[in-house]
Amino acid sequence: MSDPILLGIPGALRKASTNRLLLKEAARAFGPCDYVEADIDFPVFNQDIQDGPGIPDAVLKLHEQIGAADAVVISSPEYNKNIPGVLKNALDWVSRVKGNPWADKPVSLIAASDGRAGGERMMHNLILCMMPFRSNLVYGPEVFIGNSSEAFGADGRLKDEVSVKFLTQLMEKLRAEVEK
Repeated sequence: MSDPILLGIPGALRKASTNRLLLKEAARAFGPCDYVEADIDFPVFNQDIQDGPGIPDAVLKLHEQIGAADAVVISSPEYNKNIPGVLKNALDWVSRVKGNPWADKPVSLIAASDGRAGGERMMHNLILCMMPFRSNLVYGPEVFIGNSSEAFGADGRLKDEVSVKFLTQLMEKLRAEVEK
C-alpha cells in the first residue's frame, strides 16, 4: 500500500506563517505520507469572474487536491477573533466547482496565532464554515498554539512538549480514520 496523501491548507498567505510550520509538524506527526501544501492565493470570489473568464485554475487545482487527498489538515491563524478572509474565500471558491471533494473526507482543524488563545475563537467559526461540506471532522485533542511567533525553534519544530503531544494524538486519530 502506498503512503496516504495528506493535504495541508494554511489559512494564511505569508510564506513564513507559523501555520505553515504547524502544518509541517502535523505531517511529521501523521507519519509516512505524501504531504502536499495547498496554495489559497486566489482572487476574491466574484460571480462575474465565475460567469466571465471562469473559475480560476488555482481554485480548480485546490478542488482536485482535496479530492485526491486521503486526509486534510487546515491550520489557521485568528484574525479579529475569526477566520482569515483568505481562508473563507478559498472555501467559498471551492464550493463553486461541481462535485463536493470534502464529502466524508477526514479533516482536522488546528490553529497557531500570536494571541494567547492560539486561535480558539476562530476555530468555532471554522467548524461552522466546514459544516455544509459534510466532511468527516476529526476532533480532539484541540491544538491551539498561542504566542506562535515564539512557539517554534530555529529548526521550525514546536518547542512545547504538551503541544507536540496533543498534535501527535490528533494526527494519530486522523490517520486511523484514513486506515479504516
